[in-house]
Amino acid sequence: MYKIMLCCSAGMSTSMLVRKMEEAAAEQGLPVEIKAFGVAEFDEQFSRYQVVLLGPQVKYMLQSLTEKTADQNIPVQLIDMMDYGMQRGDKVLDFALSLIAAAHEKAAL
Repeated sequence: MYKIMLCCSAGMSTSMLVRKMEEAAAEQGLPVEIKAFGVAEFDEQFSRYQVVLLGPQVKYMLQSLTEKTADQNIPVQLIDMMDYGMQRGDKVLDFALSLIAAAHEKAAL
């Protein structure tokens, strides 16, 4: 099962994107758990996921949140602004899966 966390200001604006990502995963037959949280919940939630994607409105937090996850090999990256705005769940899902694959490769080295 792929476990993907989306993080934005309050967890609300990403909820529609979560649904689009779940639909894309279902079409591909991929087992996923995708949840959206506000940054206030980041510290208690991130360790349960394989990757964290940030909404554009919290891009200023990328460095500090990346530092928090570094010792657990959990990648944190920004969601492409165009994919976010256009609600391209398939593109965001593919991006998340590529980050999970890269993290697994890095851990195997």
